[in-house]
Amino acid sequence: MSAIQTSPYINFQGHAREAMEFYQQVLGGTLSLYTVDAQGVARPADPGDSISYARLDADGVLIIGSDGHPSYPPTVGDNVAIAVSGTDKDRISAIFNGLAEGGNVKMPLSPQPWGGETGWLSDKFGMNWMVNVDKA
Repeated sequence: MSAIQTSPYINFQGHAREAMEFYQQVLGGTLSLYTVDAQGVARPADPGDSISYARLDADGVLIIGSDGHPSYPPTVGDNVAIAVSGTDKDRISAIFNGLAEGGNVKMPLSPQPWGGETGWLSDKFGMNWMVNVDKA
């Protein structure tokens, strides 16, 4: 059975680079910032690019975030989700489906530009989840 992990996923609504660089300054670790070009291809973000995916790995701490989408601004409390990810597609799909029971699927697991799959939902307790099937 492959490992899975959880982390917070934060919609910084346009401030992902600033926030994630601050967290890296405080926590240390490795920060990856990505953007998506007009064709939907992910690439490392240059200064001034919108951040579609940010990941900070620091001594057991994992924080994932993005700038969000301007057409879908989060409401208070809706800007944070629990992210669960792993490479075992069957296991992660089962987790997604289990969490969705009695909840609300906001986006089914679907292919993403970086090669994995992502889905969004709120569970029956109102908790937001981002579920990722990572590339093996």
